[in-house]
Amino acid sequence: MPQAKTTPECPAMRRTASPLALVLLGLGVFLLVLAPMLAWYVEPRAKRTPTDVNITSVFTGTGSYFDQQELKTKDDQQLTLTRRVLGDVAASEKSGRAVWDVSQTIDNPKTRKLDDPRKSFQWTTERWVTDRKTNRPVDCCGSKPADFSGEAYLKWPFDVEKRTYAWWDGTLGDSVPLHYRGKAKVRGYEGLRFTGTVEPARAGTRQVPGLLVDRPKSGQVNAEEWYANSGMEFIVDQRTGRILYAATGPRMVLRAPGGKSDKVTLLESDKLAFTAKTQAEAVELAKKDNEQLRLVGGTAPAAAAPAGALCTVAGGVLVARGRRRRTGGAGAHAGA
Repeated sequence: MPQAKTTPECPAMRRTASPLALVLLGLGVFLLVLAPMLAWYVEPRAKRTPTDVNITSVFTGTGSYFDQQELKTKDDQQLTLTRRVLGDVAASEKSGRAVWDVSQTIDNPKTRKLDDPRKSFQWTTERWVTDRKTNRPVDCCGSKPADFSGEAYLKWPFDVEKRTYAWWDGTLGDSVPLHYRGKAKVRGYEGLRFTGTVEPARAGTRQVPGLLVDRPKSGQVNAEEWYANSGMEFIVDQRTGRILYAATGPRMVLRAPGGKSDKVTLLESDKLAFTAKTQAEAVELAKKDNEQLRLVGGTAPAAAAPAGALCTVAGGVLVARGRRRRTGGAGAHAGA
């Protein structure tokens, strides 16, 4: 009975590349695709205003305030401005915007001890809604005030330019131009410096006894509140738009209805500025944000591209060698 002929395994059907070669080749291609994606796709999308913010900034300085119990203005007093920002994550995710609830209090030595915004010398609340990419205001999600405007607030846009920016001043109820003044350092960290002032402007009314504003024959009058600012200063991280340092010189007075002269100084300070603790926290946050952006926009792509090229070349060489060995083996077998 004839025996069946055994045919040697066809070399073409054998695996022509080692697992290592295939892994290196695949990894190389992946890294080569990843590098431009990080630089051109991921990094721009990382530059978005955060929604899960929870930041407290404290300003301190000396100044004057009107004591309502003693009915007189007290000078050389310690004043504290506290600004709390809490992101509404649920509203932000639903709308695709950055929704921030902002609470600001100004305290004198008496109200500071109470640690209650409702009992502070002055308490204001706002709800800011902005486009996460452009930092421009958006009218949605219960934004307050309705006429919120400008392009710089508690955060500048990403990639801050050396130009004038419109800053939203909640006390004025309008935006104020802040002019670029060069570079400056905060705790050794460099940022861009902007300054501006506010000329006296009517900011609202307040019901007070007429006697306070030289209207002794009147009972209660709706006195005019006038606001000015002798100097606003901000040092901003250029890449992220985070404020590293801020100072303000507010002045609020009362005038009689239709009056031209100031009658009562409600609040005045030449300078309320970030405390050392607030400055340190702001700088650390800016450093952290910069490292993340630098990683996805610079370090990672720069490392991925050459590594991908190296892996691709190495994998390709191993695949080619494997094919040559198989081809040589097939010839030798046929010759035998």
